[in-house]
Amino acid sequence: MKFIFTIIILSTSLHCIAQNISSEELLNHAISHHDPKGNWKAFKAQFIVEMTTPNASKRISNIRIDLPKEHFSVKATRDTTTTVYTISKEKCYMVLNGKDIDSVTAKANNMSCERAELYKNYYTYLYGLPMKLKDSGTNLDKTVEKKSFKGKDYWVLKVTYDETVGSDVWYFYFNPETYAMEVYQFYKTDENGNIKPESGEYILLSEEMIVNGIKMPKVRAWYYNKDDKYLGTDTLVEK
Repeated sequence: MKFIFTIIILSTSLHCIAQNISSEELLNHAISHHDPKGNWKAFKAQFIVEMTTPNASKRISNIRIDLPKEHFSVKATRDTTTTVYTISKEKCYMVLNGKDIDSVTAKANNMSCERAELYKNYYTYLYGLPMKLKDSGTNLDKTVEKKSFKGKDYWVLKVTYDETVGSDVWYFYFNPETYAMEVYQFYKTDENGNIKPESGEYILLSEEMIVNGIKMPKVRAWYYNKDDKYLGTDTLVEK
C-alpha cells in the first residue's frame, strides 16, 4: 500500500510540474540540453546527412552552414547525379555534375534559386532546433501540456508563426527528465487558421550526434499523421 501511495504522489507531482513550467522555461531547458555552450548563434560546421526512402536509392547530402558569413551550401548525390546549391550573402549558385549551369539548364533539371532557398531554410531550421524557436515571428503557446505519444510521456510545446513566416502549427515533444527533443509534429491549417487533422507529419528523433558542440538528433524518421505511413529517414553520418 505504501508503494502504491508513493507512485501516486510521484505521478501527481510530475503532472503539477508540467502544469507549472512555462513555455519559455521549457524551451530554455531544452536549449541548455542541446546547445549547452550557446554555439548556435555563431554556428559554422559541415555535416553529412544520408536520406533513405521507400522504393528509392539513398541520397547523400554534404551540408555546410556558416551563420556569421551568411553562407549555406548542400551537395547532394543520388545515383549518378550530383547537385550543388549555394547561397552566400543572398547570392545563389548552382552546379550540376561538377559544372556551373545557366538558367535554361537549371530549369530543364528542375533546379532553381527558389529551391536553393528552400534547402537553406529546411536544413537550417531542422538542424537548428530547438534554438530556432527563439527566432522572431515564432509564437510559443503559453501552456505546456503533458502528453503521451507512442507510449511515452512528454512535455509538449505548441508553436505557431507570424503570417509572414508560416501557417503550419508545430508541436515539440521534450523528454520530461532530460529536456531532450524527441519528437516534433506539424499540421497544415485552413483559411481560418484551424488545424486540418488529417494533414501534416510527425518525426521521431533518436540518438544524438555532437556537431560544433551542439547535440543534434542523429536519426529523424518521418511519418504521415493521418495513417502513420512511413516516409523516410534522415541520418547524420560521420565524415
